[in-house]
Amino acid sequence: MSRILHLLTFPDVQLLDVSGPLQVFATANELMSKQGHPAPYVLKVISAEASSVMSSAGLGLITLPLPPADQACDTLMIAGGRGIDNAAQNPQVLSWLKAQAIGARRVASVCSGAFLLAAGGLLDGRRVVTHWSRCAELTRRYPALQVEPDPIFINDGNVWTSAGITAGIDLALALVEDDLGHELALAVARHLVVFLKRPGGQSQFSATLALQNNAGRFSELHAWIAENLNADLSVTILAERVGMSERSFVRHYRAQTGSTPARAIEQLRVEAARRLLADTRLPIKRVASRCGFGTEETLRRSFLRAIAVTPQAYRERFAAL
Repeated sequence: MSRILHLLTFPDVQLLDVSGPLQVFATANELMSKQGHPAPYVLKVISAEASSVMSSAGLGLITLPLPPADQACDTLMIAGGRGIDNAAQNPQVLSWLKAQAIGARRVASVCSGAFLLAAGGLLDGRRVVTHWSRCAELTRRYPALQVEPDPIFINDGNVWTSAGITAGIDLALALVEDDLGHELALAVARHLVVFLKRPGGQSQFSATLALQNNAGRFSELHAWIAENLNADLSVTILAERVGMSERSFVRHYRAQTGSTPARAIEQLRVEAARRLLADTRLPIKRVASRCGFGTEETLRRSFLRAIAVTPQAYRERFAAL
């Protein structure tokens, strides 16, 4: 039986918050149809504006009116965008949302769509995530929520929330996997040329980008480290590269980045190893060597510490080849 999915939009919605997840479900329909099965999803883009909304990108979206609040759906998904605060202050939308959520098997938000769910009291006491730039605000405005800034998406009971923008694609793939299995979800990811279907627990932050954002005087050092992960990256070597004493380097580095040099290097090495495990068939021993871990055991321990899976398990689940 087809699952009805209501994707709620509003003026100034983020375009990719709508089109990204929508295409995942549409592709699942296409692939299932090619296999001779009925389309698993009935997709309805809806809004309180009844016929259309203008996205923040300047592209208009044709929408259906809000269905009767007591008309059950399988999945209720809320898009995000800069218009979310106005939507969260709309009494009609909030009233409809609360009633619609009662009959939905699951409720989900993309990016800042979590603010609308929170305004409706649907996230109280739950673990949630939103775009990294608004996590602190979500925590401050809705203290009953357990906001976690790192994950790509979080599933707590029948409620799913996701991080910023493209994380909506990861969320939709996870919902497809929950409905139709890993094989089809991976087929959808490959069809959309999303080479790596990221797990929810993976950080929405790239270690490289996070260090760049906080690097300041150490930007050039981080660029060099990224190009020399299998080199000697001891504090002695790093301090010499930036012309500082070891003690001064460690102190200033922690103050600038919020991390120790050893921890930052491990994050960069794990990130590089993840890419190689997903995108190549290099033996794990060579991945460990190329990324500077030295041995498979060191790589394994770092993976378990960073993302709670072994390198082999990571490859089996997320390899694109």
